[in-house]
Amino acid sequence: MYYSLISYINFLINSTNQHGIHSPFVYDFTTKCLYKKNKNNRQIIKLLNEYRKSLLSNKNTIYITDFGAGSRVFKSNKRSISAIAKNVGISKKRSNSLFNIVQYFKPKQILEIGTSLGIATTCLSLGNTNARIITLEGCPETAKIAKNQYKKFKLDNIKIQVGEFKDTLPQIVKKNKFDLIYFDGNHKKEATINYFKQCLPTANKETVFIFDDIHWNKEMEQAWEYIKNHKKVTVSIDTFHWGIVFFRKEQPKEHFIIKV
Repeated sequence: MYYSLISYINFLINSTNQHGIHSPFVYDFTTKCLYKKNKNNRQIIKLLNEYRKSLLSNKNTIYITDFGAGSRVFKSNKRSISAIAKNVGISKKRSNSLFNIVQYFKPKQILEIGTSLGIATTCLSLGNTNARIITLEGCPETAKIAKNQYKKFKLDNIKIQVGEFKDTLPQIVKKNKFDLIYFDGNHKKEATINYFKQCLPTANKETVFIFDDIHWNKEMEQAWEYIKNHKKVTVSIDTFHWGIVFFRKEQPKEHFIIKV
């Protein structure tokens, strides 16, 4: 937690808002998407809130299979659904941002690495109901909850694949191309970089990669440094919680630190 605090202070010192952005593409993305308020999407907001509330009210317990960096909050693998939703699920603010990003770019093929209870997947699904979404989850128990939630809320454009990412991801990227990939499955440097490398062949100049919790620990910051400096990445944006990268060949290589 102390590491994250220091990282956040450094982020605030170096960050800017839309007035410090000189790239037309990034300026439009920031002002028309990241800073957009969802006041006109009341029905969507209502559905997202109902999805979250149904999990927060679920006191049933499950046993978690964790293949990642573990949890800062939980000491046991036996956890209640409500506690997972409260402590691990994507925040309301980031839910809105993720929904906005999908609405803005309108990706047709979406991959999510790390389903958990499916709150973020719901944002991806509602952002473009015509998109085809594949989400990967390592834990069978959380995957089961997410699957039931999708059915309950009639989110028919989501397909969930259960298994360790080292087994499922190579098969998925071999058979598909993606317009947007949301990385939220592991907080270790080596694993994050490996997922990035495996997904690179699926990218085109319109593809967006979003990495969650890039300042979660030292390893994630090192992974983010590697990713944003990769030769195929042209534009990278650090919003503290997310690292967003683009592969637009017409853009000069630039990095932005934006307070959202």
